Amino acid sequence: MTGKRKVEVFVAGCPLCDETVKLVNELSCPRCDVIVYNLNEEGMNKASEYGINSVPTVVVDGKILDCCARRKPTEADLKAAGIGTPL
Repeated sequence: MTGKRKVEVFVAGCPLCDETVKLVNELSCPRCDVIVYNLNEEGMNKASEYGINSVPTVVVDGKILDCCARRKPTEADLKAAGIGTPL
């Protein structure tokens, strides 16, 4: 397959957000297109489109990871979403 996985990370400069960005970057592969939106700077419109109301939140291929509704994502959550695995 030649597609790329779109990974969007919504943050606001908190320590949990920084950990999540670091983890996503560590796990991502060349087939992952990672975009980080800092809601303190930009990205509020994009967050509103998804209905995001807490950070950190990770969206993979247009779907908010279920774990983000209750806690910050773990390595297992990100791997289960396909981050780091070619399509």
